[in-house]
Amino acid sequence: MRQDDLYINKIDWISILIYAALVIIGWFNIYAAVFDEQNAKSIFDLSINSGQQLVRIGAGVVMILLIMVADYRLFDNLSMILYVFFIVLLIATPFIGKEVNGQILTVGIGSIRIQPSEFAKFATALALAKFMERPSFDLSQVKYQLQALLIIMIPVILIMLQPDTGTAMVYFAFFIMLYREGMPQRYYALGLTFIAVSLLALAIENNLYLVFAIVAIITILIFLGKKKLSRVISFAVIGLLMIGYVYSLDYAVSKLPQHQQNRIMVLFNPDLDPLGVGWNVTQSKIAIGSGGFLGKGYLEGTQTKFDFVPEQHTDFIFCTLGEEFGWIGSLIVITLFCTLLIRLVFLAERQKTRFSRVYGYCVISILLFHFMVNIAMTIGLFPVIGIPLPFFSYGGSSLWAFTILLFIFIKLDSHRIQMLGRMN
Repeated sequence: MRQDDLYINKIDWISILIYAALVIIGWFNIYAAVFDEQNAKSIFDLSINSGQQLVRIGAGVVMILLIMVADYRLFDNLSMILYVFFIVLLIATPFIGKEVNGQILTVGIGSIRIQPSEFAKFATALALAKFMERPSFDLSQVKYQLQALLIIMIPVILIMLQPDTGTAMVYFAFFIMLYREGMPQRYYALGLTFIAVSLLALAIENNLYLVFAIVAIITILIFLGKKKLSRVISFAVIGLLMIGYVYSLDYAVSKLPQHQQNRIMVLFNPDLDPLGVGWNVTQSKIAIGSGGFLGKGYLEGTQTKFDFVPEQHTDFIFCTLGEEFGWIGSLIVITLFCTLLIRLVFLAERQKTRFSRVYGYCVISILLFHFMVNIAMTIGLFPVIGIPLPFFSYGGSSLWAFTILLFIFIKLDSHRIQMLGRMN
């Protein structure tokens, strides 16, 4: 058997087929989101979003072919160069980028523009994989923890300056990968605790109740464990920090831009100003709920036709699916995403090198975050932060970035045996 035949047999066609299914379903939903019954145009018409997205899908296919025919060693060798390149591009974006709705997110020439923050995700994933593949790397050591955190935080800070809080939040998904690679669990326990405290502090009007609860829990933990002085002091310090955090949270939220404050308030009070700040989420839930079990039928969504949900072809594309294909259609798409994620976990675990495994879990982390948060924000379980549904939402940068992110891993997986030999 020729080596080319062997390579083709090693390609994970299951992931590719799921990717293709999601892209195609997303394309049809983009057409439905902009469909105008009075002035109907072909789905292939380049003057509307579906036609433009088809061109982007074609460009994505070209990118896939380039990735699959490239030498697999290229991604390892160029990982840090790509990271530095996109960091420089993020630095330059506020100066050479185009401003849209108060944000400077895209750079390019003429009508061809890209969003560097989207492409920086796969570059950061490659940089982390390259940094963590060294034999001496050990996440139990603080110096390596700080170095890995620095690689993640540099693009986060630069993206926040654009400002694009939603995209910046995505980079914290890399902590899922760090957990798999041995980051001490105490950090995650502490992080989850502060997240829980944050949600309770925002949900409960009188912070005094929460303070009493924190004091009670800390007291119970002290008495249940060994009465060592160091333990008592540690729990007391954590309790004081949490209490201080509770009372400082309102002040911190008040310093956020008004639209971000509104999104947080709507999360905890969905009925707050349904015709104003709560409009997007309210209409999104109406659209999804009106689809019922089987949906209203393709191109028959009334919420979609009358543009009740803003940005329905991008951040709120899931509404179109829920309204026109109902619970069944939504379940099928969610199942496709879950199947892809489970498949990627399987692929990541069978990698022969740390570089490929780390990169694989970076891919899983980013896709999982986008998938969960995008759907959660359309049904009112998460603040609206403006991030796309992978392979589904309208837009070139997001589609291309997700495509590159995924297919680099598929390429690495197909050469996992050769990579082991090279490492040895």
